[in-house]
Order: sequence, then C-alpha cells, then structure tokens
Amino acid sequence: MKSTRTIHPDFEQFLHLKPQDCIELFTDLRNYVFELYPDANELLYHTHALTAVFSVSEKLSDAFCMIPIYSKHLNLGFNKGTLLHDPKELLQGTGKLIRHIPISTISQYRNTDVENLLKAAIDLAILDVKKPSKVIGQSISKIKK
Repeated sequence: MKSTRTIHPDFEQFLHLKPQDCIELFTDLRNYVFELYPDANELLYHTHALTAVFSVSEKLSDAFCMIPIYSKHLNLGFNKGTLLHDPKELLQGTGKLIRHIPISTISQYRNTDVENLLKAAIDLAILDVKKPSKVIGQSISKIKK
C-alpha cells in the first residue's frame, strides 16, 4: 500500500521486520489518520512496541491517537479514550485514560464508528492543547540509534 506521507527511515527499518499483514494494515491505518487530520505530527517510538503517535503539536501530551505494532498484531490506541463517547463500545482497556481497538482487518477501522471516535479525539486534543504548535505535518523520530 502506498503511503500519503513518506515513512521516516528510523521507523521503516523496524517496520520491515514485522509480518507483511501488519505492515499493510499499519500503512493503511496511518493513511486513514492523515486523511482525517493531514496536519498531524507523527511521533515515532521503538520501545516495547514500534509505535506511531499522532499529535496536534510536537508533544506527546497533545496526541490524539497511536498505532502500536507488536510482534504479530497492532492496535489503534486513543490517548484519552476514556473521555470519548463510545456508544458501540469499541474501545478496550482498563487504563486511566488510554483505550484501544485491536486491528486485524481494514473493516475494523474504515467505518463511521471509528471515524467518529477519531474525529472526537482530534477535536479533544485541539481543545486541550496549551500552546499552538510551530511544527505542523512532520514526522519526528524519537527512536534511539
């Protein structure tokens, strides 16, 4: 699948180690997030999971969603998931704020219910941002070399 924004080389080197189905789902889900919010900054991490975090600024605290890729699966995580209206009860997890949707097929996120969750998460992040970002639409690697 073609990406709307080039994948940062720091991230790409680890992404290629994942199963092909995870790479394809990640690429499409990433594109979907950018379709809904093209100005998102993408913060890239490699810790217990290879993770792309999408933020309305260059700060992790202003993030609205994330895509962690584990060894054989990925999730669509919502940084303030407990604050979102989720009438279809799609969000899973027990944390204080973060909730996620396990992803194994495109139909699990390319639908109206998830689109509404993403838009609400974006709106909430924009409302909560303390200081306007000077960085817009960038991929920022936090991966240690």
